[in-house]
Formats: sequence, C-alpha cells, structure tokens
Amino acid sequence: METTSRVGAQAPAAEGGQPVPSARRTVDGYLLAPFPWYGLDEAFTGQRWLMQVGTAADGAVEHGSIGHGDEPSIRHEAMGEDKDRFAVVVTVAANPVRRSADGTGLLEATSVSSAAWLAGVGLLSFTWPGQMDHTLRDDWLDQQTETAWVLADDLGGSDWSTLSLPVDGVPTPFHYRESEFGWVLAGSTQEGVHVGAYGRGMSAYGLGFAVIKDIGVYE
Repeated sequence: METTSRVGAQAPAAEGGQPVPSARRTVDGYLLAPFPWYGLDEAFTGQRWLMQVGTAADGAVEHGSIGHGDEPSIRHEAMGEDKDRFAVVVTVAANPVRRSADGTGLLEATSVSSAAWLAGVGLLSFTWPGQMDHTLRDDWLDQQTETAWVLADDLGGSDWSTLSLPVDGVPTPFHYRESEFGWVLAGSTQEGVHVGAYGRGMSAYGLGFAVIKDIGVYE
C-alpha cells in the first residue's frame, strides 16, 4: 500500500506501555505544513483541540490531527457504555513517490488508504483491553494495528461502505466502516489533501468537513 510511514502515527506511550491520548504538539508544527488543515465545519460548535503532526523522513510535515468534542479517555473493553463523544479529523498531504531532501532514498506516496490507516490506528490509541498484562497488551495492539493496515489497503472490500459527506460544502464520497471501538472514514478533497476521521459517541452521518481558516486560534 502506498502510504506514509508508520513511524509517528501511533500515540506516545506512557510508563508501562499504555498510550497517552492527550499528548499534543504546539501549533508550531501545524504552521509548517505546506497544505491546508481540515476540521469539522461550522455546524459543529463544541470544543476543538490540537493533537499532533507527523513528519516524513526529511522532516516535512505530512499529516496531523484535530480533535473535536470531549477529549477521550482510553476505553477498556470490559467497561460499560462510553461517555466520551468525540471526532478526530486527520489531514494527510497528497504526495507522490519522491526523493528525500538529502537524495539518499525515496519517500513513500500517500493516498486515501494512508488517511484510512492513520484514522484506524488513531482510534486504537483510545482503546485498550482490560484485564491484560503489558505483554499481552502489546501483542493485542500489534495485531489490531496490522488489521487496520490490511483494512486500509482494501477500501473496496466488504468491510467498507460508501458515505457521502460535505467537504467545503461539496458532497464528497468517503469510505466508512464501524467496529466495536468506534467508526473510521477516509476520502479526498479538492484542495489536494486526503481526509480521514475517527470517533465514538458522535455519529459520522451528520458530519461535514471544511478547511481551517486560521489554525493559530486552536489551543
């Protein structure tokens, strides 16, 4: 699959190996991106917050995430109904295969599958099986991450359906799937970027996406 590197796509780990979903970057990294950032459109009036950016091997910003709604806590499968209501929008630069800045190698291309995989892994970072020791947790995360990779590489498969949502006011087709952890979707925009999203407790069917006019106002 042509996609961004897996490095940096996963949430940082706390002591004991458990992801820290609230780990963020400052707005500085977002301002370095040569592409527009996307978030939910103005119909969403709740809280918005920065998460983190991802870079290519040459340091160029390639993708990043913006959170909307409740800042989610890690969900344990053994727990009851989730109280978190959130949606995270992932923007991925649409890049072809290209040489690295130092000329020593090639940087991978990005695609809608890149956005789907990053969204799938993002959702996993807020999900953690209860009643497991650290070794089994690591094995679980590796297995689920690989599953997300396989699913993202087969967007035409039966695990995905098609959902039309507005992007900058234009109806746009997205690949969409649900799991016990939440939902994931991915598509492309007319602004030359791919958009992925994931969430829980907030329906994907009523969402719309739009270019963020001033990323500097985000906290």
